[in-house]
Amino acid sequence: MNNITKTFPGVVANDKVILQVKHQEIHALLGENGAGKSTLMSILFGSYSADSGSILLDGKPVEIKNPNVATSLGIGMVHQHFKLVQNYTVTENIVLGVEPTKGRLLDMKRARERVEALSSQYALKVDPDSLVEDITVGQQQRVEILKTLYRNANIIIFDEPTAVLTPQEIDELMEILKKLRSEGKTIVLITHKLKEIKEVCDRCTVLRRGRCIGTVDVQDVSEQDLAEMMVGRAVKFEIDKPEQQAGRVMLSLQHLQVADISGALRVKDLSLDVHEGEIVGIAGVDGNGQSELLGAITGLLPLSGGSILLDGTSIGNLSIRQRIEKGLGYIPEDRKKYGVVGEFSIAENTALKNYYRDTYRKRFGILDFEAMNQEAENLIAQFDIRSAEGAKTNAGSLSGGNQQKVIVAREISLSPKVLVVAQPTRGLDVGAIEYIRKRIIAERAKGRAILLVSFELDEIMNLCDRIATISKGSIVAVNKQHEVTEYEIGLMMAGSKKEAAR
Repeated sequence: MNNITKTFPGVVANDKVILQVKHQEIHALLGENGAGKSTLMSILFGSYSADSGSILLDGKPVEIKNPNVATSLGIGMVHQHFKLVQNYTVTENIVLGVEPTKGRLLDMKRARERVEALSSQYALKVDPDSLVEDITVGQQQRVEILKTLYRNANIIIFDEPTAVLTPQEIDELMEILKKLRSEGKTIVLITHKLKEIKEVCDRCTVLRRGRCIGTVDVQDVSEQDLAEMMVGRAVKFEIDKPEQQAGRVMLSLQHLQVADISGALRVKDLSLDVHEGEIVGIAGVDGNGQSELLGAITGLLPLSGGSILLDGTSIGNLSIRQRIEKGLGYIPEDRKKYGVVGEFSIAENTALKNYYRDTYRKRFGILDFEAMNQEAENLIAQFDIRSAEGAKTNAGSLSGGNQQKVIVAREISLSPKVLVVAQPTRGLDVGAIEYIRKRIIAERAKGRAILLVSFELDEIMNLCDRIATISKGSIVAVNKQHEVTEYEIGLMMAGSKKEAAR
């Protein structure tokens, strides 16, 4: 890709970018959220057209007007947000649009046989007859990979493939990438996770604010070198967290029982206290009751038993708005689904929880958008939210890191007594991760009680004062951060070791 330029209103997404990928290599495309990585690969896959520049495939110029052309040229893409039909089977999804026929009828038997053969050849184990809605996120990703292989892709683009995976699924994906390379495929890996680049990639091209910073051999550079290329400054992987004395209990979970929407009990007799000025982390493998616990605390799911006290007041039967007014803040695990309204502006998103108060109201209950915009501009400056049109920018057009900053800005600006934080840095680059973690530590210093749910063990170890390990919906141990290792937490998460809570 030579001198690729692509602009959107108010933003130069790609500015004369050069990308050269060798045959049968895993090539990382690294950059901050909003650096232009996905835009560049969308141009290669035909989803966007470049304003200028050229693409050469095997030395020959090609014009990729749409994804069908890309597919015909042997280019496939595994998107970050899967493009699957939930009530179709695995096989039906894989062959959708290129269904084999026998006469005038679909030949699904032949399709299924080829899917099974590809699954075996590339170690992509998945049941071809399962409905997509019934399989795990990791298995859905395998379906997306099989879709590209079924269409004979030789170059496969992976867009942030580990953003929605558990640690175990990430390890499996790394092995799949190595297997694809050994079978002659060329991989372009869009990511900002430096450990993954060091583990599987041969070379890495770094983008910063739409421009190409350079291409390096991965074996010749450190994670710190890559981080500095990505953000343009030294990045601290360890966050300074001064010692401080915890205050009184601010959030008390007492013998909680919570069922999921199907009625199955997912949280069982769970008790935990969070004090002023401390961060308590919940460590566990995804699917062990964390989502149901968050739903119960925030009011999205009803309690089946037990009680929740916020500063001594029972909130288990209160509405969501009443919980917010009592001092509950929430940074949700899925920012697109629960955190921001993509079609709303930044100003409207930052006012979502207090728009009805006098701050944003004129006479007769009419909203004061001028006041909303002014407050949003203050938060944009305070939280370094990068947007094309300031407070009027649609939240859906922001990068993941900037969407997360909008949510963090909204929640912190309300000065909550208790801040519940779920997966705060999922899918973010090292610069955004560093920033978000610093803000969480700053809230701890103000005396906030913070409950942190994260699947990233290094995040739990880095930020938390105490760590509660959850397994099968119950807390199996509560340890002070310095009294337990990642290895021991991992054992407890897997249910193979159980200690008395302390």
